[in-house]
Amino acid sequence: MPDLGRAWSFLENSDLVCSQREIQDAIARLATEIDARLRDAYPMVLVVMGGAVVFAGQLLPRLRFPMDLDYVHATRYGAATSGGGIAWRVSPPEDVRGRTVLLLDDILDHGKTLGAICDQLRSLGAATVLSAVLVEKEQPVPKPIRADFVGVRIPDRFVFGCGMDAKGFWRNLPEIRAMRNA
Repeated sequence: MPDLGRAWSFLENSDLVCSQREIQDAIARLATEIDARLRDAYPMVLVVMGGAVVFAGQLLPRLRFPMDLDYVHATRYGAATSGGGIAWRVSPPEDVRGRTVLLLDDILDHGKTLGAICDQLRSLGAATVLSAVLVEKEQPVPKPIRADFVGVRIPDRFVFGCGMDAKGFWRNLPEIRAMRNA
């Protein structure tokens, strides 16, 4: 049984980083930007599980073009707050060959996970690989990859909500919060 006291403690000891309204405005803007770029591409849209499921669920109904939809599952965090090696739970589908692929992810922090997924898609023969992230962390060190579409930029803190979790808790929050002591 999960420690619900611990979950409530995370929430009580956090700061609001982006309100629900700010998130909704960012998703609406992203949909407009993505529509303009991919309207005639018939892309394969891949959702990075499990964090991007909330983002994708809000973004996809706003996209007004035909697409194929699938998912990948690669992780570096698990229930921890700092990253480790890449673990593939579901690899990219082989039918990306020759396709434009739009990868949807919850957060771009150090870029290792997103970079590994993009590299795998290119090695499978994707013609174009684009990425959209709900959140990008501002960091003092360069990242190995840039997202093509970014919802909001936030300070370099451990965040949760909108699909991102705090040690397994609070993916379901409609706003983004940062832990005070991560």
